[in-house]
Amino acid sequence: MRLAAIVGAVLMISTWGLSQNAQSNAQSGDKGAAQSAPAGQAAAPAGKRRPMAKTQEEYAAFNAANALTDPAAQEKAANDFAVKFPDSELRVLIYKSVMHGYQQANNLDKMMEMSQKVLGYDADDPEALIIAAQVLAERTRDTDLDKADRLAEARKDAQRALVTVDTDVPSAGYAPEQLTAYKSFIRSEAYEISGTLDYNAKAWGDAETNLKKSIEAYPQQVDPIAVFRLSVALDMQNKYPEALKYANQAVDSTKEGTPAGDAARKEKDRLTQLTGSGAPPAK
Repeated sequence: MRLAAIVGAVLMISTWGLSQNAQSNAQSGDKGAAQSAPAGQAAAPAGKRRPMAKTQEEYAAFNAANALTDPAAQEKAANDFAVKFPDSELRVLIYKSVMHGYQQANNLDKMMEMSQKVLGYDADDPEALIIAAQVLAERTRDTDLDKADRLAEARKDAQRALVTVDTDVPSAGYAPEQLTAYKSFIRSEAYEISGTLDYNAKAWGDAETNLKKSIEAYPQQVDPIAVFRLSVALDMQNKYPEALKYANQAVDSTKEGTPAGDAARKEKDRLTQLTGSGAPPAK
């Protein structure tokens, strides 16, 4: 599963892009409320209103915290900001930035903690829902006493993100292709999480459906782990030729000597033998 930070247009949507409206609002009389469009001018596209700063001081503090690169320092700055501006709409943006910082550092515990901070301000934020679901899906073990609850929460969060990516993302001011890329990435992640949960539960048919949806949702950046798991899910249903197609794709997108690469090559070898004249190897 893609636990690397969202970059490019996707990250711009969630942090930098949204903050621009905070600045413009602070500069226009320190008003926090959204203003109506002038008469005769088309209203902004449907979507959630962007977070706004009420004052220049608030925006300056936000900008300083958001400019930090060390996630621990950024978290402290976010906490200080939340105390100083307890009703600021920008708190969710700062904690999302911290969440991405810990994501880049591959600190799953802190990713989960920051996702809960974000969801405390906006329970429908699709990125925070995806992060929470990812961590729960990947970190839950069979020995966990609350395994069933954790996996159910992961599935619920992933499914909720599929809804809120269309309702909780500001759309005004962004190029259509930027919004499309962002929403497609979120959908791909949500379907992959559901497919991973199905895969781990050996629900091969459901895993096949969700992993295919994940790959189709964002073909520009396919996760090789999702492709490998799809190959295995098809293999387990005796759909060998199609399974081999995805095994080849997994091999092409991974490096030999890595866990994912070696697993993909073993699966490819098995399926190659299976679809040839040799006796079927053990699954």
